[in-house]
Amino acid sequence: MKKALVHDWYYTNGGAEKVVKAVNELYPTVDNYSLVDFLSIHERNEILLGKSVKTSFIQKLPTAKTNHRKFLQLFPFAIEQFDLSEYDLVLSSSSSIAKGVLTHHEQLHLCYCHSPMRYAWDLYHHYLTEAQLTKGIKGLYAKYVLHKLRQWDVISTNRVDHFIANSRYIANRIEKIYRRKAEVIYPPVDTSTFTVTPHKEDFYFTASRMVPYKNIELIVRAFGQMPQKKLYVAGTGPDFTKISKIAKENVTLLGFLSQEELVQYLSNARAFLFAAKEDFGILPVEAQACGTPVIGYGKGGLNETVIPHKTGVLFQQQELNAIIEAVHYFETQYFDPYMIRENALRFSKERFKKEFSDYVQAKYNLYKDKQQF
Repeated sequence: MKKALVHDWYYTNGGAEKVVKAVNELYPTVDNYSLVDFLSIHERNEILLGKSVKTSFIQKLPTAKTNHRKFLQLFPFAIEQFDLSEYDLVLSSSSSIAKGVLTHHEQLHLCYCHSPMRYAWDLYHHYLTEAQLTKGIKGLYAKYVLHKLRQWDVISTNRVDHFIANSRYIANRIEKIYRRKAEVIYPPVDTSTFTVTPHKEDFYFTASRMVPYKNIELIVRAFGQMPQKKLYVAGTGPDFTKISKIAKENVTLLGFLSQEELVQYLSNARAFLFAAKEDFGILPVEAQACGTPVIGYGKGGLNETVIPHKTGVLFQQQELNAIIEAVHYFETQYFDPYMIRENALRFSKERFKKEFSDYVQAKYNLYKDKQQF
C-alpha cells in the first residue's frame, strides 16, 4: 500500500501538526505534500521526522514565506496540481484546502478534518471585520474570492471517500456544511511527556497564538480586574503589542516558550485559562495531563475534554464577568490532580495511533474488496 499524506501548509507547529507527526510515525514511508513548507530544521525533525515535503508553485511566489494567505484565491488550483496517481491510499490533513486533491477511482482518500475552513464559513464575517474588508473594492473582492472558495470547498468534499473528525463538535460541523458523516478520532496528545505536580503554585496560566479568536485579550482584561491574582501569558502573534499595552502589573507576558518551559508553567499553575471556541484544543488536555484543572469556555471541543466540577470549570459566555465569576467559583472547589490526569489519558498518542491505524486498515480492506467486483 503506497501512501501519501497531504497537509494544508507547514509554517508552524500546532495541533494539526501533532496529528501529522503521529501519522508519519505510524507510516514511516508515507510521502508528504503541502501547499508550502517553511519549517525550520528543528521543526522538520520534530513534525516530519526530518523528511522532505513536495510543495506547490505557491512555495516560490514572492512574499509567500511571510504571508502565504495573500494567495488564497490560488489555493484550489494549486492543490489540484499534485499528481498523486501512483498512490494506493491518500490521507489528507485538512482545515482548509488539502482535502481537495485529485484522486482516481482506484485510490482511497481518507480526510482527517480538523475543521471545515473557518474563514469561509462560520467565521466569515468575523474575519472580514478583523481584516477591515467589509467595505470598498478590496472588501468586495475578498467577499467574491470567499464566495467562490465556498463553492469549491463543497464540491471538493466529493473527492473524499471517508471523513474523520477531531471531535464530535467538528463532526457536527462537517454534517452541517458538507452533509457528510464523519468518524470521530480525537487528536494525539503526548501525555507521556507530562507528569502530575500535586502541589500547585499561586498563579494562573494561559498560552496561545495571539490572534483575535483565541480571546487572550479577554482573559488579560479579566485579570486586570482581579489585581490580587497573578496571571502568566505565553505566546506571540499579531495581537501581542495590543495585549501588552492593556496588561496590568499582575499580568506577565512571557512571549514564546520552549516545550520545557511550557511544561513547567502548565505543571505548576493553579489553573489553565482558555477562552476560545476551539475545534478540539490540545493545550487544555496537556494541562490536565499535568493534573492542572482548566477554566474554559464551555463551547466546542472543550465540552468533550473537560469534565465540569471534576477536571475544571466551564463558563458559558465570552465575557469579562463570566471569566471573573468562573475564577472565583473555581477557588471554592477542590480538584484531584490525579483524577484530572486520568481524564487526559483518554486522548493519548498511543490511543490515537491504534484507532487511526485500525480505521485506515478497515476502510482500505473494505475498499479493496469492492474493487474485486
